[in-house]
Amino acid sequence: MSEHINEIKRRRTFAIISHPDAGKTTLTEKLLLYGGAIHLAGTVKSRKSQKHAVSDWMEIEKQRGISVTSSVLQFDYSGFKVNILDTPGHQDFSEDTYRTLMAADSAVMLIDIAKGVEEQTKKLFWVCKRRHLPIFTFVNKLDRFGRTPFDIMDELEKVLSIRAYPITWPIGIDGSYIGIYNRMTKTVELFSADNRRGNRPLTNTTGSLEDPIIKDLIGVEYYENLLNDIELLDLAGDEYSIDKIKQGELTPLFFGSAMTNFGVQSFLEKFLELSLPPQARELKDGVQDDIIIEPENPNFSAFIFKIQANMNPAHRDRIAFMRICSGKFEKGQPLYHMQTAKEVKLSQPQQFMAQERTIVEDAYPGDIIGIFDPGIFSIGDTICTEKNKMQFEDFPVFPPEQFALVQPKDSMKRKQFVKGMSQLAQEGAIQVFRQTDSSSETFIVGTVGTLQLEVLDYRLKNEYGTQLSINNLPYSLSRWIVGDKTDLTNIKGIDNAMLLVDTKERPVILVNNEWSLNWIVERNPKLTFLSVPTDARKI
Repeated sequence: MSEHINEIKRRRTFAIISHPDAGKTTLTEKLLLYGGAIHLAGTVKSRKSQKHAVSDWMEIEKQRGISVTSSVLQFDYSGFKVNILDTPGHQDFSEDTYRTLMAADSAVMLIDIAKGVEEQTKKLFWVCKRRHLPIFTFVNKLDRFGRTPFDIMDELEKVLSIRAYPITWPIGIDGSYIGIYNRMTKTVELFSADNRRGNRPLTNTTGSLEDPIIKDLIGVEYYENLLNDIELLDLAGDEYSIDKIKQGELTPLFFGSAMTNFGVQSFLEKFLELSLPPQARELKDGVQDDIIIEPENPNFSAFIFKIQANMNPAHRDRIAFMRICSGKFEKGQPLYHMQTAKEVKLSQPQQFMAQERTIVEDAYPGDIIGIFDPGIFSIGDTICTEKNKMQFEDFPVFPPEQFALVQPKDSMKRKQFVKGMSQLAQEGAIQVFRQTDSSSETFIVGTVGTLQLEVLDYRLKNEYGTQLSINNLPYSLSRWIVGDKTDLTNIKGIDNAMLLVDTKERPVILVNNEWSLNWIVERNPKLTFLSVPTDARKI
């Protein structure tokens, strides 16, 4: 049992959140570089380069220089077993990011020093806040001109209502920083000039502020500025509190440049020291007696937070990503799938380094495992031991905001079209509906943003060999309808609306706006109109 507890304590599972272009994928790659998982960092954004971020495995991500799907990356560092959940930054893929945050024990919030707290960062921050996730902030792009460190701290408090405690503090002036001061160890780390743009770990010189050599290297002006900043932080800044950090009320603050590796290793080491090991997970009300399950519980349990088809184009495989919550996973052990009420044997359990896969013999709470999915798993499913049946809390669902009628251009490709649409719907990449009187060659697709439709079009063409005809629909709201069957067949006032069913045959209505919705609600008092299905939890 002591070995089991030790394995849990050394796990760190976290997600990186940010606005697009804040450097999230670059930071992920550099953490892997310092962790020894990769030996040469590639050029992340260049479309012409043959090298791409190791976490961006999908071809469209490489072409556009953005992440559109969550990646799972694992490596060892200084005795820790690290699981990084690299998430999409683009707001059109917020739902994938929100689901990934369900699998994390803490979050790293990445902020561009020039742009400060941006819109998408705000949205993701509040999700972490509601889940009481510890949030660590890395202020990025110190190699460029931007706001002052004090301005960033002030913005965190005013915009996000969270206080910050700087662990590291930049030495220098705007856009020309030469190193960082660590307030916890009271040491200075000065970085050498490097024109390799962060391909390899950055060399540095470390020492005490009182060291004459360090003082000479910093220079009189920078040295005096640093002393003044430290004094101000000590007198007027917040006190360090590990309890407030754990509750998500105080964010440890770090400064650096992911592109040049400036301050990355200092951040990684302190983050692993301060962040939480695997935490207890909430269970669904009314399914079992307990309301949480602790990671130390010897009975195995896990939930599926992501499904990805065609990760290996040569094999057209389908992988479900599973977060282990309690017990020990052992390859080949019989387990129980709560949603189908059947025993399952998880075929070829794998851990990932982007496209690189390793077969897993055993794993512990906090670990993320990929398992082959024959088509039985869905987002939010629970897997556990049969003698200790349990079910985790429902996953949040985003109400779709844009809708389109989708069908294959070539009717001979109907089978590929239906398969592709069904699989991408199970992934959670899109929401799929159909009209009750339409053929299986026509679907209504619901998305949060237009970029999801672009990815849908790209993936159907490249992964399933079928081209799409996409026609946008003039609706912006959807509502699931609950009521007596007789009332459902006689809904009043829907002349300008569209009545559909979802993949579980539940009735859904699409309307143009809130006024149209209220018109229908008033005329159907016996019906209930829900923004998400009854078995889902709204954001």
